[in-house]
Amino acid sequence: MPAFKRILLKLSGEVLAGGASFGIDSEKVKDLAREVAAVAAAGIQIAVVVGGGNIFRGVAAAAQNMDRVTADHMGMLATVINSLALSDALEQTGVSTRVMSAIEMRQVAEPYIRRRAMRHLEKGRIVIFAAGTSNPYFSTDTAATLRALEIKADIIAKATRVDGVYDKDPLQFPDAVKYDKITYLEVLAQGLRVMDATSVAMCRDNQLPIIVFNLNTTGNIMRMSMGEPVGTVIQ
Repeated sequence: MPAFKRILLKLSGEVLAGGASFGIDSEKVKDLAREVAAVAAAGIQIAVVVGGGNIFRGVAAAAQNMDRVTADHMGMLATVINSLALSDALEQTGVSTRVMSAIEMRQVAEPYIRRRAMRHLEKGRIVIFAAGTSNPYFSTDTAATLRALEIKADIIAKATRVDGVYDKDPLQFPDAVKYDKITYLEVLAQGLRVMDATSVAMCRDNQLPIIVFNLNTTGNIMRMSMGEPVGTVIQ
């Protein structure tokens, strides 16, 4: 039995790169699409926000001396590329999708309109939110939180390379301690790099729970959706 009616799934762009340092790994995207499609088939409404790190990493050196606003706009366009790639892979599994962009580009994606997005979800379509919030200085974590609140999602599911929230980076420190549950205030006070501080504070102020889990374990998206204990819950 699904534990949630509506989920906002937050993916980093690096996930789509697979083992590469940047770019899109088509096999990784197909595997991811199959997992997300299975969750949708279980009757759960899914919205997705994808970062742009895998695309933007390739031009990051050029962006170092660039105006911050211009660089952020480039990052937003990178999320559109990733959103289209994920949409295509999902459509090939037989799932209906809609890419909705915060920056208008009607030939490529629908403009983001909150009520239309909710209608798509109610009709069983997977909605992929692209181009962040359309504002510079805001991360895709903040965009995911904003969209989750707007569409009244039950939870933000943050998919990462590790299996939850630790007191320090488990990839660097073997003695790192994992939390099963943690509060928003503890995340902020300890400076844990789960999501940026703005998005955690927004979740805290609106009582929107976050679950952080390992995307690289096959089946974890379904387990999380069914309420099985995977990862760390922030609430």
